[in-house]
Amino acid sequence: MNDALKIITDESLTYNQQLVQLAKVGENTDHTIVISPELKKAKKDGIICDLGEGNAPFRPRYICPDYSILMKKGSQFLGLPKPKDIWEACNDLLIMYKHVPSITTFPVYLGDLDTLLEPFVKKVSREEAKKCLRLFLTHIDRTLTDSFVHADIGPKDSITGRLLLELTEEMQLAIPNLTLKYDPKLTSDEFAKLCAQCMMKTAKPSFANYRMYVADWGKDFAIASCYNGLKLGGGGFTLPRLRMYEMAKKAKSPEQFLKETLPYYTKMILKMMDDRIAFIVETSSFFKSNFLVTEGFVQLDNFTGMVGMVGLAECVNQLLKIKDPAEGYGNNEVADKLGIKIMDKLEKLVAAHKAKYAKAFNHRYRLHAQVGIDSDGRENSPGVRIPIGCEPQMVEQIQHACQFHKYFPTGVGDIFKFEDTWTKTPDALVDVIRGALGNGMRYFSGYLANNDVVRVTGYLVKKSELEKLDKGEQSLNNVSVFGKGARDFSNALDRKINK
Repeated sequence: MNDALKIITDESLTYNQQLVQLAKVGENTDHTIVISPELKKAKKDGIICDLGEGNAPFRPRYICPDYSILMKKGSQFLGLPKPKDIWEACNDLLIMYKHVPSITTFPVYLGDLDTLLEPFVKKVSREEAKKCLRLFLTHIDRTLTDSFVHADIGPKDSITGRLLLELTEEMQLAIPNLTLKYDPKLTSDEFAKLCAQCMMKTAKPSFANYRMYVADWGKDFAIASCYNGLKLGGGGFTLPRLRMYEMAKKAKSPEQFLKETLPYYTKMILKMMDDRIAFIVETSSFFKSNFLVTEGFVQLDNFTGMVGMVGLAECVNQLLKIKDPAEGYGNNEVADKLGIKIMDKLEKLVAAHKAKYAKAFNHRYRLHAQVGIDSDGRENSPGVRIPIGCEPQMVEQIQHACQFHKYFPTGVGDIFKFEDTWTKTPDALVDVIRGALGNGMRYFSGYLANNDVVRVTGYLVKKSELEKLDKGEQSLNNVSVFGKGARDFSNALDRKINK
């Protein structure tokens, strides 16, 4: 009850933010899923973290509906016929979004908006389409108040895609997050350039390696939440994570870590995922009765478990007894080679585990480079990134990332902070991105140092909203509080500036 009262009396939380947090308190009163003493200790030691999924997960963490079904057939449950024009299409999507759950209670995937809306946009004037899309984006920003809400565009140029970029620059919104599915053979240079210019001014869209994701998922994939690659019409059951630095402290040497420590905790998190997924599928009502399932927007077989990890940099530096992070992982060949050994081993351990569900993925879970949470502090850098402030020059940072992005089909990315002169050379920026993705980088994000909208670890916040929290005022965006914590405790906004 003390937890509930603390939420109820917190003046910095909006009503809806209080509602979500109170629901979490209620969810955590259930203890149906049995937790072993070993897992309890691993959680207490900070090695395994369930990322706030609660004791009784009653829906998959991430859901990626196939919204094209709504455009083609409507929805019987929602009482929506097939939309006939741009206004009905946008209205129907906005209605459906309110009924798509996730770990945040908001939809983490809004669809490939250009593909969904282009047929309707082509039937009206540019002015009418832009007015409709402006209202559409305003509605999303004011009601889906969470920066993990994510939409995709591309890989092909389109009228809708251009209008969305134009409005993104004009409106300067942190919601929704946005990704361009980029393929130099499918994406025109002009459209890529427009995306790069928009990214500099608004911290979005990020550039996803279309070919790489297609190789891992097929053409029907979605980028959701921060940068999560998932199958369209499916999603991610659960995303617990291994905190690698804390794990490294349990080993006396790199050899012991690879032979004993890593296998021990990986086996434990995989068992934990099996139990949680069984609860979601077999006990909760979602896959039995939710309209998303019964009307075919998602299918059970298209979901998989996501094995998250953070803090590879600090893990390696701890094992090699490197005290100065600027001389370790990311700037040290020996450290980087150990990082690759660890990832090779972790990948094999996960691939060897057979899951009851995840049929579309040969009953296997997939790795995810988790972006971290505000309470991680400076001891666990996001995923496999180089610690903030220790980044080498951009080319070297990209080369480093290209060694590690291959391990993470369900998401990994690097962020680059730029100074203003890059806005004058968008062609050069596209060249950099094209080269990075062509050499194995999965996901590229960037923003200008002086932007109000900035990218924290994978999500977006406004610096002006963080200032509100600093004053004890409310912020409409749920994620602002995470951004404040990441700024204060992890120096997340202090990346080196690329000049």
